[in-house]
Amino acid sequence: MSESAEQTFPVDDDLGVALLLADAADKISLARFRALDLEISTKPDLTPVSDADLAVEDELRALLSGLRPDDAVHGEERADSGDSSRRWVIDPIDGTKNYVRGVPVWATLIALMDGPDVVAAVVSAPALGRRWWAGLGRGAWLRVVGGHAAPLHVSAVADLADASLSCSSLGGWYDLGLGERFVALSRQIWRTRGFGDFWSYMLVAEGAVDLAAEPDLELHDMAACSLVVTEAGGRFSNLNGEDGPVGRSAVASNGLLHEAVLAHFS
Repeated sequence: MSESAEQTFPVDDDLGVALLLADAADKISLARFRALDLEISTKPDLTPVSDADLAVEDELRALLSGLRPDDAVHGEERADSGDSSRRWVIDPIDGTKNYVRGVPVWATLIALMDGPDVVAAVVSAPALGRRWWAGLGRGAWLRVVGGHAAPLHVSAVADLADASLSCSSLGGWYDLGLGERFVALSRQIWRTRGFGDFWSYMLVAEGAVDLAAEPDLELHDMAACSLVVTEAGGRFSNLNGEDGPVGRSAVASNGLLHEAVLAHFS
């Protein structure tokens, strides 16, 4: 893949469509980031949603209706549409709590699933100046603003005592009765940091950290991230060891450490 690979996918290529959608999302989300008139409301699950979340998802759905009219769409903020086995999975702004507080760690997650398989994915974090993407069997890639596309590879760390773990809030583990097990795991690991959300998984794909885990997620949180991790050579499963963006939990690793982590929750 060439240095300008991100720009060379034709629009009739599924990954090309995903990248085009990410461009459209970035324009909306960046324009509203830290806007003084940003509108924020609370969803029934008590999580925040901004006018930017809604605007991004609506724009991507509109684009897909023209580019991929026969495909289904699953998004975080709107009702599912279509019944095709090909399904676009969209998280318009992953990290909304960061977004509404002016913290630049947020991203748009876009994935295409064909049946149970994720076949194309983009994770775009414009406020960080970073975009990751992957195609099934085509590898995973990162472009930092101003730079060229570079292939991603997970780390080669093979011992938990040497590993770096990224996680979300500790409270979520305790809410599900897994807090003590998570703490026990963290005590065997060299370093634990709460980068959180999509960034944990992208850092695994980059080889910057070796493990990431979260106890309570939705499909739109995981689909895009899972393909980037696995195409970078890693493994992505739930806490029961089922591979892919399935269930309500996630463990991402370089593959070498995966079974050791799962053993803590079995």
